Amino acid sequence: MGQALSGLIAAWHSAGLEGVEVEGGRGDMQTYDYIVVGAGSAGAAVANRLSADPRNQVLLLEAGRASHPWSPIPIGMARLIKNPAANWLYSSEPEASTNGRRLPVPRGKLLGGSSAINGMVFVRGQAQDFDTWAQLGNRGWSYTEVLPFFKRMESYAGEGDDALRGRDGPLRVTNPAPKDPLFATIIEAAAQVGIRHNPDYNGASQEGIAMSQATIAGGRRMSTARCYLDPVRNRRNLHIETQALTEALVLDGKRCTGVRYSVAGEVREARAGGAVVVSAGAFNSPQLLELSGIGQPERLRNLGIEVHHELPGVGENLRDHYVPRTRWLVRKKGITFNDRLHGLGLAYQAMRYAVLRQGLLAMTGAPLRAFVRSREGLEAPDLMLGWIPMLMEPGPRGPRISRQSGLTLYAHAMRPESKGQVHITAADPRRPPAINFNFLSSPPDAELTVRAVRIARAIMTAPAMTPFQASELAPGADRTTDDEILDWVKKAAETTYHPVGTCKMGSDPMAVVDAQLRVHGITGLRVADASIMPTLTSGNTNAPSIMIGEKAADMVLNTAI
Repeated sequence: MGQALSGLIAAWHSAGLEGVEVEGGRGDMQTYDYIVVGAGSAGAAVANRLSADPRNQVLLLEAGRASHPWSPIPIGMARLIKNPAANWLYSSEPEASTNGRRLPVPRGKLLGGSSAINGMVFVRGQAQDFDTWAQLGNRGWSYTEVLPFFKRMESYAGEGDDALRGRDGPLRVTNPAPKDPLFATIIEAAAQVGIRHNPDYNGASQEGIAMSQATIAGGRRMSTARCYLDPVRNRRNLHIETQALTEALVLDGKRCTGVRYSVAGEVREARAGGAVVVSAGAFNSPQLLELSGIGQPERLRNLGIEVHHELPGVGENLRDHYVPRTRWLVRKKGITFNDRLHGLGLAYQAMRYAVLRQGLLAMTGAPLRAFVRSREGLEAPDLMLGWIPMLMEPGPRGPRISRQSGLTLYAHAMRPESKGQVHITAADPRRPPAINFNFLSSPPDAELTVRAVRIARAIMTAPAMTPFQASELAPGADRTTDDEILDWVKKAAETTYHPVGTCKMGSDPMAVVDAQLRVHGITGLRVADASIMPTLTSGNTNAPSIMIGEKAADMVLNTAI
């Protein structure tokens, strides 16, 4: 998109909308009431709520930059997905389930964390997800108990039940109407195979097909940096340090008393009179615990790390969505965004965004999605499908927009049982951890993945799609058996960047935190981010991660450390 959008980027800069860098700090030891490590989806919410009381001195540490000029523009995610200035650019280890491939694992490296680079889709998950957490022994995490935090965090602009949706929270959430003929036709095709249109999948029921609700408002990305941090930057009791890499937790016996971090090579230390809250995400939260001597003793000793506390579950229970992306050629011209971006189409989209803040540049990564049941008799959907309104094709530097016209449709199981792990490989905070997903190791995951692909095929070949003259490119109509489809999945599938579970909440021997998010056996230390999820939620994980931040702050302020 390059030159066609250069004027837009300049406009963002001149308007001062790209954010303000907050760096540096005092070299001497500082003491705060609370220290929050990681200013991502959860951490920004934690810092905002803890600092609402001016008596609380709060330090928020973020290893990345304050902002990036592409982040506020929704389509800018395409420029951030492989950008080291905004992205940690992790990758997984080769596995049999990936046909020996290393999968890209992008993670946000800005204020706002992954909410500053993600696809901006807003999915709470099902009531069943959170009721399951409570049934596992985590008191306070049932759906009725987390609903107030979901409501408190959002300012929802669509139609919906006010008993279930929030209207005046910091996070602006929109619900676009299916006005585009492309999306309207797919919704009609879904109905023909028994999938109803659901105007609010974050309401009473998730099931059905709908336009993606999004953390986009006024044509801008609503990251947690934008919604939780920008409005409170002037709080004198909130101290934000960017490009500040937390290297270790400071422990006094079995109590966490602060953190050690570095800024531009200068090592600093900060003390917490109240608590340290680690919100570094599903990869970096267990990494920090291990670097601090909390984890599996033998693993730590082998890396020369002194063991301070044995906690075998650190880094285990990793789960993510393993997602094959089916690809469809569309012969009818003018339907997909491949055609709309040819020639003067890109200039038109740029102008439409500049004037109206609408069009492709203001959309989520997958503007249409469906939550479906793999079979009759299930209480709730267990599969998700998402449409990208253009044909993408593999490239040496990652997926790229095809010159042909078409659609990309991903399909996957929502609550996989396969579990992997993430662990450090050296006593160096700058060394990326080793990520092993262990996808498809649980047989039901493979069965559900195949079923999701078959449902995707059913929708794309329904009678309503006939005018599109669509044909299947991948996996290809010749792949008909379960084994053939699974073989393609292993060669082609990626993740949807929803890692969770590596500091699991619970009371079993592999749990890392309790229901109050306190690290087992260590006082003054909590973890609050997607890593505490015992199981994956049904859909994208950004919304429940922010909810966790909201609930964590409430617990910090109202329970013993």
